[in-house]
Amino acid sequence: MEPAALPFRFDRLGYAALQVTNLARSVAFYTDLMGLELVESNGECAFLRCSADHHNLVLYEGSEPGIKRAAYKLASPEDLQNAFEHFHAIGLLPSWVDENETRMLKQGPTFRVREPNSGLLFEFFDRITYLAMPYVPHLTKIARIGHIVIGTKRYEEAVESLSTKFNFAVSDFVEEKFSWMRCRPNPLHHSLAVGVSMRNHLHHVNFMVTDIDDVGAAAARMQKAGVQIVFGPGRHLPSTSIFLYFLDPDGMTMEFSFGMEEIQEEGGRMPRMLEMHPRTMDMWGGPMPHELFAKTGMIEGAND
Repeated sequence: MEPAALPFRFDRLGYAALQVTNLARSVAFYTDLMGLELVESNGECAFLRCSADHHNLVLYEGSEPGIKRAAYKLASPEDLQNAFEHFHAIGLLPSWVDENETRMLKQGPTFRVREPNSGLLFEFFDRITYLAMPYVPHLTKIARIGHIVIGTKRYEEAVESLSTKFNFAVSDFVEEKFSWMRCRPNPLHHSLAVGVSMRNHLHHVNFMVTDIDDVGAAAARMQKAGVQIVFGPGRHLPSTSIFLYFLDPDGMTMEFSFGMEEIQEEGGRMPRMLEMHPRTMDMWGGPMPHELFAKTGMIEGAND
């Protein structure tokens, strides 16, 4: 039985904030090879989008690549306040972001709270500037930022915490190995996933595309540009998505995927306990992932 829903509801994954070692080089990769649009760069960070939102990816320059935070849009101002009060009541010390930063982020009231087992910093907000000019795909027809995946030493504790304290619902899992989680009531199979690891780290960041040809065209484009493809094309058993994984300039793993199962809040199926088997990760039976797959990327502020 799933844990009881908490007193706040999600809308969707809003954006990922990543740290890169060379901001200009990474902006070029994410725009010229992946197809995101640069909205603005202020010298401190760069804002990129694949939707009408002001940003779906924020890049900061720093000494070590990895993820700074995972940002989720909640359903309403009431949900935002309820979420803050919930995290405060259970002792996780949420903190409101100051107005100067929320103004820079083009967001309304925003708070952050750290999941204590993985060390991942979550950000919650209820509104973000909607840009007047539509996002126009020029390489890949990106539909949305899809999900963030992390690895953690404290896997069981992290999954329990994310389920009972952060309001994520497990859609599928490999026992003691991996859990795919959705931000209810959003029906997408997962917007977050957690795997067992020897360290706390970023596994990958996903962007969902609107056409299967986007996956194939991206594979050809990456190969021609000398980008390392580390897994796929293939098809996942959990979520049924067709996937392609490749490395960004810092070696962080990015994914394009097409298609995803949806699990409705009412009448949705129970989580499946999946076999630990190569065909679980690739139903097509393709080659195993490259040794560099999901290896690079710290979680800022996490203890290894």
